[in-house]
Amino acid sequence: MEFKNINQENRKQVNDFIITQWYSTNIVVRGEIVDASVLDGFVVYEEDEIIGLITYRFIKQECEIMSLDSLKENQGIGTAMINKVIEIARMNNCDNLKLITTNDNIHAICFYQKRGFDMTHLYHNALDVSRKLKPEIPEVGFHDIPLKHEIEFEMKL
Repeated sequence: MEFKNINQENRKQVNDFIITQWYSTNIVVRGEIVDASVLDGFVVYEEDEIIGLITYRFIKQECEIMSLDSLKENQGIGTAMINKVIEIARMNNCDNLKLITTNDNIHAICFYQKRGFDMTHLYHNALDVSRKLKPEIPEVGFHDIPLKHEIEFEMKL
């Protein structure tokens, strides 16, 4: 596994990867469009191919994970990327680390709780607003669950 910061040399490849995973470089959270093509983050490579990506941003004393993708699960890639962001957040004197996932993403809900994140907010029917900003968001998600709500997780640092 090879970790690299997102930089000018790999930005196009990263943006293409984001589009593949998220339908565009726009990510919508809590009714806000965030341009993922300019976010900081880390890329995990295997033989020059992206197999993992995490992006984040800072807002005051908080670090927010904006995207986390691992194409090879159960190999520690996601955990390693989160640990790198925790380290960066602490170096930037952040009080907490937070992220949003959707109600259909049962795997992510389990994953984050096992790594010390706590559910802090439910944004009921948030995807109705998100679809107005990003129509590419599907109506149905993982396990054929209607995609409706955002769940916020937080870790105190």
